[in-house]
Amino acid sequence: MANTTSAKKAVRKIARRTAVNKNRRSRVRTFVRKVEEALVAGDKTAAQEAFKAAQPELMRAATKGVLHKNTASRKVSRLAQRVKALNA
Repeated sequence: MANTTSAKKAVRKIARRTAVNKNRRSRVRTFVRKVEEALVAGDKTAAQEAFKAAQPELMRAATKGVLHKNTASRKVSRLAQRVKALNA
């Protein structure tokens, strides 16, 4: 348990930051899930639209520190590869 005033404030700040990061991570997962569902359904246009929406969301999460930059890039790359394969 935090005793000092500064430690108590730090606990409050961490709780706020955790909530924000949790929301961002959930949002990213939702966008990625929409792409994957469209891929499984075999819907080309839906997959492309979902991918166009998911890509900036992933990179935004990387910018905000929710995901590592390389992790976001890898996820974008793999999704793009799967969308491209669906079109072929």
